[in-house]
Amino acid sequence: MTTVDFITALFCRVDDAMKDVSKHPQANLYPSELTTLGLLYALKGVGQRAFYRWVLRDYKPLFPRLPDRTRLFRALSVHQDWTRRFLAKETMLGICDSYAVELLHPRREGRSNKQIGKKGKSNHRWIIGAKIVPVLNSKALVVDWDCDTANVYDATFHPLLKKYEEKMIVLCDSGFHSKDGDPSNCKICKRGQWNERMLIETFFSMLKNVCHFKQIRHRLWSHLKTHFAYIVALYNILVQWHGDVRLSIAPFSL
Repeated sequence: MTTVDFITALFCRVDDAMKDVSKHPQANLYPSELTTLGLLYALKGVGQRAFYRWVLRDYKPLFPRLPDRTRLFRALSVHQDWTRRFLAKETMLGICDSYAVELLHPRREGRSNKQIGKKGKSNHRWIIGAKIVPVLNSKALVVDWDCDTANVYDATFHPLLKKYEEKMIVLCDSGFHSKDGDPSNCKICKRGQWNERMLIETFFSMLKNVCHFKQIRHRLWSHLKTHFAYIVALYNILVQWHGDVRLSIAPFSL
């Protein structure tokens, strides 16, 4: 499958999910076109400038009314809620974990007043960045997610788990335990127990290797959340590309 064929097929899947979203009279792009560009940006795994150059140079005929770069990414940020259409349904059993994303080298901490990342530990070393916490169902599809700076404790995300108290039992590691109490659906798993939790490690590994998710560069928190939103939606689409769930997105790497 050529890249043009893939982009066309991706657009068709997005358009099927967004038939009820109408185009604003002053917008250059239809909602399906804008969302497709956001998903391609997440898959490409490069910065905003490099992605825009790539689309403008090679695929402008597919998006003839492509707006300026800054306007495009502002639109992606404003309409990031459209990505929630691609989140999966809950199942009785779910998995949750946190993943640290590096935004800045620790040596550069504090050099800018606009720094959005905070210092935290990831894999036994210090980073300056953010943390994303996805909730996966038993098929390893993302049901919901949240994010914060890297310095916060995992128990900070208890409100995310409480949203599913009547719907899911969520397997978590000891980092989600709080001395003030845990949500009733949060099952704290000791090391070596409930190996089903390894599904979320597969999820993180795929995003790291294909979407270059471990290290990204953003100066605005809204753009970082937008990047997270489109990556999560992209993952759910790609692993269900052939109908059933296949935990592999490497064939779609751009």
